[in-house]
Amino acid sequence: MEKFSHQPRLYALARQIAAGTYADDDVLFAAIYLHDLGVFVGHRPEDPEQLARWDNTAYAMQQAPAVLQRIGFPQEKVARVVECIAHHQPHAEPESLEATILRDADILEQLGAVAVLRTVCKVGRDTRFHTFAGAIGSLNRALNTLPQQIRTDRARELAAPRIEVLRSFLKAAQQESGGEL
Repeated sequence: MEKFSHQPRLYALARQIAAGTYADDDVLFAAIYLHDLGVFVGHRPEDPEQLARWDNTAYAMQQAPAVLQRIGFPQEKVARVVECIAHHQPHAEPESLEATILRDADILEQLGAVAVLRTVCKVGRDTRFHTFAGAIGSLNRALNTLPQQIRTDRARELAAPRIEVLRSFLKAAQQESGGEL
């Protein structure tokens, strides 16, 4: 499943974005590894109708404190981890440096070659992508909406080549398919 490699990539991106800042690496690491807990089998509904309405972010926010307590994570940092999880999606308004970094890193994962891989592998097994056309639509929306939502200068720098890769891929897919995906 593509989610097993998402967290290590996201952490590497977050560290690049956080370089030279006072971001708390403990908070970033914990938030990154727990932010998508609700997408894993055993943590999400199996029924397709329930899954279509599933709020995996709310689930991760609810579960994170207990997980962090079990592993001995510093209690005084738990609320900050939960805040990062709460605000990691592009439409959110992050309130901390760590949440902003996580959000920007997660946006970067939705641009470029990795975004194509992550999206296309879901076709037919995700309620959002029944066909390639659905995946292409999602990638087009990402290209048209996400770059302007990036908050940090470093993430904007990292986004530039990803944006070009995604733009090139989408153009090629349109040309090669004649719009018949």
